Amino acid sequence: MNLILVPALPLAAALVSVLPLGRRVAPTVTVLAGSAALVLAVLDALHVVADHSLVAIAGWVELDGFAALLLLLNAFLGFTAALYSWGYMAAHEADAGRMRSYFAHFNLFVFSLVLVPVLGQPAFVWIAIEFTSLFSVLLVAFDNTRSALEAAWKYIALMFMGAAIALLGFFVLFWAQQAAGGGHYSWSGLRVVAPQMPLVLVFAAFLLILVGLGTKVGFVPMHTWLPDAHSQAPAPVCALLSGIKTTNSLYVVLRLAALLPIASVLPWLRVVGLISVGVAAFLLLQVRDYKRLFAYSTVEHMGIVCVGAGVGGPGGMLGAMAQIVSHSVTKSFCFYAAGATLLAVGTREIASVRGLIRTSPVAGAALLFGALAIGGAPPFAVFLSEFSIFRAGLEQGQFLVTALLVALITVAFFGILMHVNRMVFGAPPDSGSAERHALPTTCLVALIIAAIPVLVLGVYQPVSLHALLSLAASNLAPSPAP
Repeated sequence: MNLILVPALPLAAALVSVLPLGRRVAPTVTVLAGSAALVLAVLDALHVVADHSLVAIAGWVELDGFAALLLLLNAFLGFTAALYSWGYMAAHEADAGRMRSYFAHFNLFVFSLVLVPVLGQPAFVWIAIEFTSLFSVLLVAFDNTRSALEAAWKYIALMFMGAAIALLGFFVLFWAQQAAGGGHYSWSGLRVVAPQMPLVLVFAAFLLILVGLGTKVGFVPMHTWLPDAHSQAPAPVCALLSGIKTTNSLYVVLRLAALLPIASVLPWLRVVGLISVGVAAFLLLQVRDYKRLFAYSTVEHMGIVCVGAGVGGPGGMLGAMAQIVSHSVTKSFCFYAAGATLLAVGTREIASVRGLIRTSPVAGAALLFGALAIGGAPPFAVFLSEFSIFRAGLEQGQFLVTALLVALITVAFFGILMHVNRMVFGAPPDSGSAERHALPTTCLVALIIAAIPVLVLGVYQPVSLHALLSLAASNLAPSPAP
């Protein structure tokens, strides 16, 4: 019952949000639904850690380790983004009707996000992922400016092109399952018959879904929508887009990769991952918009997860799962910090922001904290997960891959810190005219809550979380060669 309630809560909140019941009703209901969904997701994850699975409707609504991990991240980011949205939108939008519209669309977006890991049937997962694109495009265009509308059109055009290619892949995957003797078309059912499925069909399905959903993940060269959408959407929406929507699509790619023999799939993951990390690292050096800065960092981190999975072995997959967690919690914090910066200075241009630590100490400190964390500096969560991938690469004998990954991550780190250092500590053009801006209370609370796992998971990993990560990694171990 808990598992069905998790997506039902944001759906109910969306229905309440459209009602003209007062300016504070929509954000209040959204935060309450988000907090309740988070509590239920934690309980579901603990149940999966204890029993290795949770089944509401067999083959249709169920969780294994990887799905439970993704559900937990979706719920946590949904809650913090809802809390941040309350104050951010109150400062950003004066019209009560547009506020209701925002929170209705926000809740629909969260509903579609949590639906992805809850569903166990691949065809319905594809539908849920398309819902995430459909509901989020309305939020990308929310500001209704020329740039926002242009980004939204570009976003939805590429999303639907990728959807058509991925759908063909799911048809081919169904064909492969039927050729192997049929059974229930679910993730668990596919794992059972994977060794009997024709390799050529499974590989064709993998390539089609890799390209189709790779557009949504942000793999290079299908990443061009990502910086535009993330620079135009409201900051809490960016936190969801970058922090978890991309991961939801990567979730499906990794699910499918696990159906292929190790020798067939790992090189593809390594190559796709390194290309994405490399291109993003050098784009970070020349970016001019700090929201685009964090958007390109998402391309980098999706590549790092792919490389971790492609390294192989229990260590590589465990490192990839840890990277998914650290990326999600850290990237959401980064966009909350970017939103605080935008409220303080009113511009997204990196060159126009100097001396932020004096103009807005909270925004400046948060931006620096986020930059160090997402860049992979110790003692933050990303450092620990990236180090796990490096160690796994050396253990598996992937010396060239590991060396390239370390070099590219170093370039990205210096690119991020180069820009953020100037923004935070640079001398403002006219320090006498600097005006201090107070951050809304709910935004500040959301920043604090979002910062806790970023720091804690860099120095301590709870036993239950480690067990969930290990279980998720075991769920995605590729098939041995037939």
